[in-house]
Amino acid sequence: MTVPRTELLLRQLDTAWALFEYHLKDLDDAACLWEPAPHCWTVRPDERGRWTADWQAPEPDPLPAVTIGWVTWHIGYWWTTVLGHCFRGGAPAREEIAWPGSAAAAAAWLGGLKDAWRAELTRLTDADLDSAERTAGLPWGGEMTLADVAGWVTVELTKNVAEIGLLRTLYGARNRT
Repeated sequence: MTVPRTELLLRQLDTAWALFEYHLKDLDDAACLWEPAPHCWTVRPDERGRWTADWQAPEPDPLPAVTIGWVTWHIGYWWTTVLGHCFRGGAPAREEIAWPGSAAAAAAWLGGLKDAWRAELTRLTDADLDSAERTAGLPWGGEMTLADVAGWVTVELTKNVAEIGLLRTLYGARNRT
């Protein structure tokens, strides 16, 4: 049986995911790789055929536009990182987290991460949620409680879903007059 705060986190996650599924249902590779502006971050195969994401540290100002593929990689990157540090004893470096290479594969990858995250949340107690022990290894938010990180995951997912929704709208409207 889950605790009430965990139930709230799960309901919020489920709501954000339902919005994501709305945008995923008709997503194809062309939409994922469409670049909405000349200065744009995307995902592309490297010399080994592994799909890598554009990245620069520190981030440029202004930030470049992004593709849907890049946003889906970004979701996979932070979710892999959070899951790894909070529940699996560590996570791969950003450079090691590759985009799966297609819209369908990205949707499956992110669905698996969501399912893994949701499964971990269902096991949490109030003491787990109030602790920062699991979050200490995160490259960001290491001082946050697990409840704060879980809330951030849903907010970040919601923000990324909104970005994907806007990019899909722009992609669909680009040739309509």
